[in-house]
Amino acid sequence: MFSGVSTSEAQANRPELYEEVKLYINAREREKYDNMADLFAVITTLQSLEKAYIRDCVTPKDYTAACSKLLVQYKAAFKQVQNSDYTKVEDFVRKFKLDCPAALERIREDRPITIKDDKGNTSKSIADIVSLFITVMDKLKLEMKAMDDIYPDVRELNDTMSVMSSLPGDFEGRLTINKWLQTLSAMKASDELEEDQVRQMLFDLESAYNAFTRFLHSN
Repeated sequence: MFSGVSTSEAQANRPELYEEVKLYINAREREKYDNMADLFAVITTLQSLEKAYIRDCVTPKDYTAACSKLLVQYKAAFKQVQNSDYTKVEDFVRKFKLDCPAALERIREDRPITIKDDKGNTSKSIADIVSLFITVMDKLKLEMKAMDDIYPDVRELNDTMSVMSSLPGDFEGRLTINKWLQTLSAMKASDELEEDQVRQMLFDLESAYNAFTRFLHSN
């Protein structure tokens, strides 16, 4: 009966077939899907990292640093997605049919496989230190350079490194953070770091972060 109607002609009579299909209809829904995409990306990246380490495609030092950072990012990403549908990460994994057993194991243990478990004390300190390093560096890169923007995180980073008993007292990263803490302490809340100070602080923080990851690898 419809043999004389071509496919192209049929599609021409249905313009809705050419319309873009959107997952969202407003900014709130778009944010929801963006957050889920971020969590999906972190989990799949963590799974790939675990497989790369198993296959000896990444050094223990690089693995430890990357895994610590991903675990911090996972916690932030999951908080944005967590609701009655996703009370735990396994719900999200099941919903989107993710095959990521290695990533889930890292998330459950909350530490890179290269770090020994001590009932969570050192693991928590490491996660906090990595998170604070990233937070301060991100703020500087976003040109947040007022004393009251930076000082609280630097102080917390200094305090967290101080209570990590396995970290030597003369650890170079700790000395660097303490130096910048003293610099910020001498400033007024509304004072801002100069451009050259921002550049130097970023360099020092990256160097201290790299020293911290080397320490994790050596221990």
